[in-house]
Amino acid sequence: MVTIKLYVEGGGDTSQLHSLCRQGFHQFLEKAGFKGRQPRIVACGGRQQAYDRFVTACRQSSHEIPMLLVDSEDFVSATSPWVHLVQHDDFSRPNEASDEQGHLMVVCMESWFLADKDELANYFGRGFNDKALPGHTDIESISKNDVYQSILKATSQCRTKAPYGKGEHSFAILGRISPHKVKTASPWAARFLKILDEMTTPTKKF
Repeated sequence: MVTIKLYVEGGGDTSQLHSLCRQGFHQFLEKAGFKGRQPRIVACGGRQQAYDRFVTACRQSSHEIPMLLVDSEDFVSATSPWVHLVQHDDFSRPNEASDEQGHLMVVCMESWFLADKDELANYFGRGFNDKALPGHTDIESISKNDVYQSILKATSQCRTKAPYGKGEHSFAILGRISPHKVKTASPWAARFLKILDEMTTPTKKF
């Protein structure tokens, strides 16, 4: 089986947050069906750091296949992740990489949370205001600012937890939400999980 190393945006700049980031993605992917064939998750902090480490890994001789997973930061009209990344961030696809090695959380990781509002409510508990969240299900069409502001407003009166904070809550929520709901609501998440499944299936060769 091919070993995948997944370079993800997230985890800030502390070892504790890096650990929480890895744990959150590990739990999410395990629930998505990747138990026993998990990629190695590398928490990189910012998107530039994630891209730089991915490029370095692509250029090194290795038996591992690197994959990149970053926020799109904006709506995505391109069919290729690299077209979007080069337009938005000037992140060009390394010659050694394929389209299938680039992936986007559209428009950000918190967008995935909106696909599973029930678990979001369960996590925050009493005082959570689900009416503050967007009513439509097309999570990829909600701007990054609206995603953040809606979650912040929904959690502003919670009794047992503080209002949403990216470092404090994000990876714990990621580990709890339903991957099935996320891939149903987000075509880009579905693409990521499908390609990862193909790459980590022992009968496939890459």
